[in-house]
Amino acid sequence: MEIPVNKFKHANTENRLQIGLWSQLVSTITVEVLADAGYDFVVVDVEHAPNDLGTVMPMLQILHRSPASAIVRVPWRDMVVFKRYLDIGAQTLLIPFVETPENAAEAVAFSRYSPAGVRGVAECHRANRFGRVSDYLDAAASEICLVVQLETRLGLENLEAIGAIDGGVAVFIGPADLSTSFGRLGNPGHPEVQEAIAAVPEQLTASGKPGGILAPVEATAPRHLEQAFAFVAVGNDLSLLATHSAAVAKLYQDLR
Repeated sequence: MEIPVNKFKHANTENRLQIGLWSQLVSTITVEVLADAGYDFVVVDVEHAPNDLGTVMPMLQILHRSPASAIVRVPWRDMVVFKRYLDIGAQTLLIPFVETPENAAEAVAFSRYSPAGVRGVAECHRANRFGRVSDYLDAAASEICLVVQLETRLGLENLEAIGAIDGGVAVFIGPADLSTSFGRLGNPGHPEVQEAIAAVPEQLTASGKPGGILAPVEATAPRHLEQAFAFVAVGNDLSLLATHSAAVAKLYQDLR
C-alpha cells in the first residue's frame, strides 16, 4: 500500500492557484458539505476553534475522500502537537506565529524522522494506513507540507530567510494579527498593512516558495489573486453562518 498523495503540496509544486475555505464550526457535517462544494482546500482550525484530535480525525477521513485537500492549523509550534496530528493522517500543517528562520527550521524538524528531525516513531497509526505502508518512515516527508503563518512585522522582515528554509515550507499571511503588529488593531485594510502584504509574493519569488493569505472580506480576494498569491482562503464557515443567518432574519424583521 502506498502513502496518500498530498494534493495541496503537489498543486503548489505545479503552480496551480488554489482557493479554499476555513472551518471553525467543529462539525463533521459542515466539513462534509464543504468537502464537495468546489474548494481546493479546507483549513480545519485547531488554534481559534475548539477542535482537538478527536474532532479533527473524522474531518480528515471525510476530506481524504473528497476533491478538497485538508490543512490542519495546529494551536502552536510544538513537537508533541505535530506528532499527534501527523499520526492521525494530517499531511499539511499550518503553523501560527512563525517569526524567524529558526522557528521555521524547528517546525520542519518536528515533522521529520531522525536524522532529519525529531518526530517520534510509531509503528501503527492512521498516517501509515495502520502499518500497511511499508516504506512510510522513508516516504512520509515527501508528502508532508508545512505552511508557516507570518503575522508580525518581525515575520515579514524575515520573510526571505524563512522562505529559504527547506522542508516543504509554504508561507501564509495572517492579516488580522499582522495589522495588530503594525499598531492597527482590527484594521487589516489599512494602507500600511496592505502595502506590506502586497510585497509578499514578489519577495517569495527567489525562494520558489508559494504564498497564501486569508481574505475574509469578499472584496479583498480578487486583489490578492492579482498580487499572485498561490493559495487564498476566501472566508470561513462560522462567519458565513453568522452573516447569512443574520441577513435572512433581517429580511423578515418588518413582518413581526
